Amino acid sequence: MPAQPVMFIHGLWIHSSAWQPWQDLFTEAGYETVAPGWPGDLATVEETRADPSGLDDIGIEAICRHYAGLIDAMPVKPVLVGHSFGGLIAQELLANGYGVAAVAIDPAPIKGVNILPFSQLRSALPVLGNPANRKRTVALTAKQFRYAFGNAIPEAESDALHDAWTIPGPGRPLFEDATANFVKGSPATVDTHVADRGPLLLITGTEDHTVPRSVTAAVAKLYAGGPAVTDFQEFEGRGHSLTMDSGWRDVADAALAWMKEKGF
Repeated sequence: MPAQPVMFIHGLWIHSSAWQPWQDLFTEAGYETVAPGWPGDLATVEETRADPSGLDDIGIEAICRHYAGLIDAMPVKPVLVGHSFGGLIAQELLANGYGVAAVAIDPAPIKGVNILPFSQLRSALPVLGNPANRKRTVALTAKQFRYAFGNAIPEAESDALHDAWTIPGPGRPLFEDATANFVKGSPATVDTHVADRGPLLLITGTEDHTVPRSVTAAVAKLYAGGPAVTDFQEFEGRGHSLTMDSGWRDVADAALAWMKEKGF
């Protein structure tokens, strides 16, 4: 019997290679792992920084279709593990039958979330502050990354993560997410009451600025009463960098334990 595949999906501003420690851990645990980039990502951080033009005007629908196409070519449907916008993408793929289960870590809000904490707005302002950014990529400075991702870790560690893993990100997904509640057929729409989807774990860091705990809790409420399993777990004192900072192993171990509990 083939090993259960796990597909890791990165979020905005982070290169897929940041998942390598997770891939190593999950491979040791007996899973097959893949961590494809978004359409337009290049093979390395350095290459993508040098030419991010392939990401210009890439939106949520194009990202979902990209991953759906990759999954269609796999012999076994994967467990999906996504961070930030990758967590939103993982939920959309799960709801549409492209995964057997999903772990959404500090996921970008889906349509129907009606709260907008100040820290979330401030984290998005480097993109949303200029309407022209909708069709182009935007890079975060070390200071902006520190607020959005690294607020719960030492500044030196935040700066090191910024240097190691950040890439320019397309503005379009943020604009699409920000207007989701006002747009019919928004690409940020997820059917939260699909009866036959696999289980979903929502993970939040209590100090996250980019996707505050209250936002992920609001997402969990949208799933409440649905026929499929939706679990919620929080990590005290953790920010948006929780998948790649020095405490990543705690989050990864929790995801592994949940997957095994669910039979994957």
